[in-house]
Amino acid sequence: MEELMSYYIFADVSIDIDKDYAAEHDIHYVPMEYVLGEDTFHCEAPESDSMMHEYYEKLRNKIATHTSQITPNHYIEVFEEYVKEGKEIVYLSLSSGLSNTYESALMAVKMLEEDYDEVKIEVVDSLGATGGMGVMVELAVNNREAGMNYKENAQWLREHADNINYWFKVEDLMYLKRGGRVSAATAIMGTALNIKPILTIDKNGKLQTIDKKRGNKLALKAMVERFNANYDPSVLKTVYLSCADCTEDADMLKALIEECRPEAEVKITMLSPIIGAHTGPDMLSLIYYGGTREF
Repeated sequence: MEELMSYYIFADVSIDIDKDYAAEHDIHYVPMEYVLGEDTFHCEAPESDSMMHEYYEKLRNKIATHTSQITPNHYIEVFEEYVKEGKEIVYLSLSSGLSNTYESALMAVKMLEEDYDEVKIEVVDSLGATGGMGVMVELAVNNREAGMNYKENAQWLREHADNINYWFKVEDLMYLKRGGRVSAATAIMGTALNIKPILTIDKNGKLQTIDKKRGNKLALKAMVERFNANYDPSVLKTVYLSCADCTEDADMLKALIEECRPEAEVKITMLSPIIGAHTGPDMLSLIYYGGTREF
């Protein structure tokens, strides 16, 4: 195990990942905060499913939530002790198209380089979020175990970030409206007509609406059709379903996936509040390694 731990793999705590897998492979997290009502919560590690259920129940009861930006100083606080000890780090950030975390981390590394002779940190823009970062962590672990050094691993991950595919649906369009992803008229009309937009994260790491389906079953079917067209289990069999407290939908989606691709290793995780603050409850995503992103 010591040989495999020759360098550390870090990810934002907003990651959705199999917690047992993360513990087994010594995955480290960059803490983040979110606000719910009048309370601020500091996340050192992914929240428990029971806490996530309570969080989404409060969102359903219209309690306001939001997240805060991460500063370069925050990253310095996390990384400096490792730099002092000469440790090597591969850090996977939230997409630069969705958050400032990537830029803040790069700035932090530059600031550390002004104070220390050697800083061995590789910052990787995941061009994604949620379970996609879970997929990327598993790829990073596989590369580490195959003997890649931290620089080689980081470069490989950059070159293959575009192979991590995202399809997801949201239940409450007003969250997307608040984030400027859909117009107010579209949000109101879509909710009234039970329209489920199918979204993706595109090549630039930004959200994009690529389809609309009326009703849940058609939305799930459309997601599975896209998955089946370019899933590549030869590289990674793991498929992440990140759900915002909608386990019945997740179980339904898992069954559809296993019916068409029985080799898939499907992992259902609860969506982090850092991301859930922007999607609302009952969001469901399907994320996996496959062909390069279509959009």
